[in-house]
Amino acid sequence: MKKDVGVLGAGSWGTTLAILLHGNGHRVSLWEFRARAARELALFRENREFLPGVAIPPDIIISSDFYQVASEKAILVTAVPSHVLRSVGEKLHSIDLNRTLVVNVSKGIENQSLKRMSEVLSDTVKGFDLKRFVALSGPSHAEEVSQRMPTTVVVASTSIKAAEEVQQVFMTPYFRVYASDDLVGVELGGSLKNVIAIAAGICDGLGFGDNTKGALLTRGMVEIARLGTAMGARPSTFSGLSGMGDLITTCTSRHSRNRYVGEQIGKGRKLSDILAGMVMVAEGVRTTQSAYDLAQKHGVDIPITTEVYNILFKDKDPATALQDLMTRRAKVED
Repeated sequence: MKKDVGVLGAGSWGTTLAILLHGNGHRVSLWEFRARAARELALFRENREFLPGVAIPPDIIISSDFYQVASEKAILVTAVPSHVLRSVGEKLHSIDLNRTLVVNVSKGIENQSLKRMSEVLSDTVKGFDLKRFVALSGPSHAEEVSQRMPTTVVVASTSIKAAEEVQQVFMTPYFRVYASDDLVGVELGGSLKNVIAIAAGICDGLGFGDNTKGALLTRGMVEIARLGTAMGARPSTFSGLSGMGDLITTCTSRHSRNRYVGEQIGKGRKLSDILAGMVMVAEGVRTTQSAYDLAQKHGVDIPITTEVYNILFKDKDPATALQDLMTRRAKVED
């Protein structure tokens, strides 16, 4: 059944999902907040800034008018950076969402409030029924999905019915979707893995090899699950697509912005210089701050994340941080 879908955010992922949903027969509108960029997208039918070489079908509506794209939609996809979602939620407050499923694809944890994206929207869209919120996460680089490379993700909601409805809307022969009712776990897995990806990039920049990367992914996953379960997630979720699946992809891929940031730090560059030269957002930088603060709040030991925090925000030398991790007190594997 055709649905009216609005996609908020015309970055690489928002553009890719707009094209995917259009391919599934839905009527799609795409919001780009910059008026000039929206006009260029509509004129050239290509996102030259974020997704060059991928054609945007002519009947996808592209607009900088937020309310035109967001109003009266069966599905509303929020594909903006996590630190922008609160301002988007404030705009959504004036729109009737009682018949709308909101599908968030942003991965992050708000810095000051330490809230997950579902909690941010609940904060800003007063009266919004959380059962109509669905998080989409998993190993899914836009660059590969836009080329129709086989990809598998998970959608999660407190309402399994809502998750299953979104599952059917997004499913294609190249984009397989699983459903889950562990919203907390899926949101946290997709966010926290970006921190470990920065650590993986640092190891790459320092010139370390497969042994180091294998250890980092394994112990990084322990940290993610440790903090996630302390916050109410199911442990098994972190063995799935939004946990281990996304972690492997983000820590090893040439497409990963977070791994890239870490790699450049490992090579000796300053964080401010790296970020100034990037077009896309590396969510893991902000998430590192939130993860560190959440661990303090919940009394959870996350040594890798703590050292990434020290490197990013305390100017700790990466080689020293690694040495400190390797020479901690011996313990039983957990």
